[in-house]
Amino acid sequence: MKRVRILVFNAALGVLDYRVPEGMAIEFGSVVVAPLGPRQVLGIVWEPQRLNTQEVPESKLRPLLEVMPVPPLPERLRRLIEWTADYYCASLSSVARMALGSMAALRGGGTTTEYRLTGQEPARLTPQRAAALDALQGEQASIKELAELASVSDGVLRGMVGAGLLEPVVVDLDRPYARARPEHAQPMLSDGQQEAADIFVEAVRADAFAPFLLDGVTGSGKTETYFEAVAEALRRGRQILVLLPEIALTENFLRRFEHRFGVPPILWHSSLKSSERRRAWRAIVAGEAQVVVGARSALFLPYARLGLIVVDEAHEVSFKQDDGVRYNARDVAVMRAKFEGIPVVLASATPALESMQLAEAGVYRKVDLPSRFGGAQLPDIQILDLRQEPPERGKWLAPRLVEEMKARLARGEQSLLFLNRRGYAPLTLCRHCGYRFQCPNCTAWLVEHRFSQRLACHHCGHEVPVPAACPECGTGDCLVACGPGVERIADEVAEILPEARVALVTSDTMNTAEAVGEFVAKAEGKAIDVIVGTQLVTKGYHFPDLTLVGVVDADLGLEGGDLRAAERTYQQVAQVAGRAGRGEKPGEVLIQTRHPEASVISALAAGDRDAFYAAETEARRDAGAPPFGRWAAIIVSSEDQSEAKAAARAIGGTAPNHPDMLVLGPAPAPLSLLRGRHRFRLLINARRSAELQKTLREWLEPLQFPRGVRVNIDIDPYSFV
Repeated sequence: MKRVRILVFNAALGVLDYRVPEGMAIEFGSVVVAPLGPRQVLGIVWEPQRLNTQEVPESKLRPLLEVMPVPPLPERLRRLIEWTADYYCASLSSVARMALGSMAALRGGGTTTEYRLTGQEPARLTPQRAAALDALQGEQASIKELAELASVSDGVLRGMVGAGLLEPVVVDLDRPYARARPEHAQPMLSDGQQEAADIFVEAVRADAFAPFLLDGVTGSGKTETYFEAVAEALRRGRQILVLLPEIALTENFLRRFEHRFGVPPILWHSSLKSSERRRAWRAIVAGEAQVVVGARSALFLPYARLGLIVVDEAHEVSFKQDDGVRYNARDVAVMRAKFEGIPVVLASATPALESMQLAEAGVYRKVDLPSRFGGAQLPDIQILDLRQEPPERGKWLAPRLVEEMKARLARGEQSLLFLNRRGYAPLTLCRHCGYRFQCPNCTAWLVEHRFSQRLACHHCGHEVPVPAACPECGTGDCLVACGPGVERIADEVAEILPEARVALVTSDTMNTAEAVGEFVAKAEGKAIDVIVGTQLVTKGYHFPDLTLVGVVDADLGLEGGDLRAAERTYQQVAQVAGRAGRGEKPGEVLIQTRHPEASVISALAAGDRDAFYAAETEARRDAGAPPFGRWAAIIVSSEDQSEAKAAARAIGGTAPNHPDMLVLGPAPAPLSLLRGRHRFRLLINARRSAELQKTLREWLEPLQFPRGVRVNIDIDPYSFV
């Protein structure tokens, strides 16, 4: 090639043409360095016929500077990038950037220097050094990363190096990973599990696109089943990608994986150290990384020999990204498998309604595991009508739930209380003047966190200490916490059962793999009597002595403007109910509600999932909602409210008069102020026959907006705030 078209990582620039110097070997997909004015930019060589731009005259072309020493992005990955950008109305460059997950890795291997504590006893300690010593136990990373972990400056840590408290360690960036062994600990599967495993193993051997929906009740052993497909892919020298929705789930999964295959898998998520990302990325592109377990971003990595994709807990909302490229990793995983020509397994105890419809239509092959492994029984589910059995005044747990918890404690069994609300209370106000603490950056109340003694916004992260007096009227000792969060429930449990050992499980307390590992070890070792948690405890955990689950407020998820509220509530409650009775002891679930007549609550009580899905399917069909119709959202934001409003009105005023599309709005978003930006939303409901993405581009591309205005498109939205 004498000239190339490269995709640069700047959406405003898009693609640029360059000349290839004599002797430089270039392929489509090569990662290159090119000059741009006085700067140098990174780009990917792309097929010019696939990029709709005008060709620059030969005389104006500047020469490429360098080809990075990494394999070119494979053609199948490039096609996936194009599909994702087209489907989600995103720029090609923003999607392609996700394939190069570690810019540092592009320069090759070598060594780097990390630091760790020496264990030396300091003669004199400043408060900052003391804090660093506590925070960095067992950690090894760069000075910058350690400083972030310890919340101190780089200078404090460099001083600790000079004082002999930290020592340098030279790390080989490309050291090989231990090899997984498919025959290490082969499990004894039930007949149903073996039948399902055989189907997946045959699909891996066939080496062709095959999408599966693995629909198994909680505790049925779905993981062990698809592990047999992982083992077969390992035998065939292929790479495997397992997507998990939450980093907090990773620790439990790693233990199960290591028990089965002898070594842990390779991790990929945003919390990795830079040296870990670099090492993992280079092993992935070289084909040496056997099994990668990661968050949704692992989906776009340039695997050399991908042979199987598994999406665990495939119904989870966290697979949908709500900023940047707003893609759904569950759906893109199926498309990647299609481009690669390999099997993909979507595993869930409560599949998304869209996945169920695709299975019914024959697009996915449905594989069922209808019973729990080892003869364990599904728990008995009962409804607690809070109108008939209200808690005591100032309390949140109904008397029957309290009595059942006391009985479990007396028998040495464990209980779990689920409330999907972090903190102590969702609202704090002044009893004297009625002042409510609101976030200055968002249309949201500040949530009280008593453990940290802070008021925090769960949308932008703004925090302030809890004041001694009302900032509005100046009255002291007048602040009242309204409503319950998990911290308040934990306090109530401690008051009711003072002898019980209580564990609080939220993203605030389980924010590291070590914290999750410690919690799991304690729960399995019967060092915990009552677990109080948010959605983090609804999936993935197996505690044989957990026999009681209490859902504190089953109605919480039904509030607000979430168009998938009933489905999401059913999934959450069914998943948390599935934590009970997973061993030999029978389990019981008590669901506190003020709306026992709601279809989702009655379906949970009857244990009739099929009836719920059937009713929800008909409601969606009548409304033309997914999977029978299409949704798209247009989100307009600006720091200037009038500017955002004018832009939203301009979009609404030019909406196409399309017979297959209904445009609703613009209207202020439920969170009309988020991170300092004023927000307006439009919702498009389209028939499946409509060319939705094409229509959106033709509608929005001619419009001009002030520089401070952002217009984002969300295809298949899951968030309506």
